Amino acid sequence: MGKELVVKTKLGEYVVRIDLMYTKTDEWVRKEDNIIVIGITDYAQKKLKHIVNVELPEKGREVKAGDVVATLESVKTVADVYTPVSGVVEEVNEKLLDSPDLINNDPYGEGWIVKIRATEEPKELLTPEEYAKKIEKEE
Repeated sequence: MGKELVVKTKLGEYVVRIDLMYTKTDEWVRKEDNIIVIGITDYAQKKLKHIVNVELPEKGREVKAGDVVATLESVKTVADVYTPVSGVVEEVNEKLLDSPDLINNDPYGEGWIVKIRATEEPKELLTPEEYAKKIEKEE
């Protein structure tokens, strides 16, 4: 496809999109002017397995880099989603309230979680290659 790396480990195969940046806590980040779109990676959704519930933040909420901006509940566990940037929650993906499995089915597209109007540049993001290496180390 050209837009992705496929990381193969003993435990599975994971798609890492080359047009995104990543966090150490398995979120992907896409910059659209000063709006930061955040979701979880293919690796993260496969680790969580079937996601059954999503708690989203309120629009207009101020967040600081490192804050929890959403909580995902799967049949296996509960996981927090963190923001790598400070700003204000601009939009949340309300489709996830009725269809949390969008995160499993399309983590880089329809399964996006939150959009934040950034008041600063995101910090400590990983390139796709660095994120792929992180997955390989963890498996």
